[in-house]
Amino acid sequence: MHRRDVDRLDLSRTYWVPVLEAPQRDWAAAPGCREGARFIVNCATLRVSREEFEPFTSRLDCLQWIMQHRVELNCRFPGASIRVAQLDRWLLGLD
Repeated sequence: MHRRDVDRLDLSRTYWVPVLEAPQRDWAAAPGCREGARFIVNCATLRVSREEFEPFTSRLDCLQWIMQHRVELNCRFPGASIRVAQLDRWLLGLD
């Protein structure tokens, strides 16, 4: 899903995404970023993104995905803590 398509989601549901913040400036997983830059983890590519993501329909599903991919996530995103956030709150900068 692309960020511009988020208005097509069912408004009566809560969607969840794996998120992280860059632990340092010019971080290896996102060259050129600033420290604390916020990203969603794209589940299809296992890369950080601000524009493309695949939301989960439950917090549990998102947590299970993180646990199943924790080895790859730790290798790709050194120093970052990956957590679950509500998509709407994350996009608004509230979480």
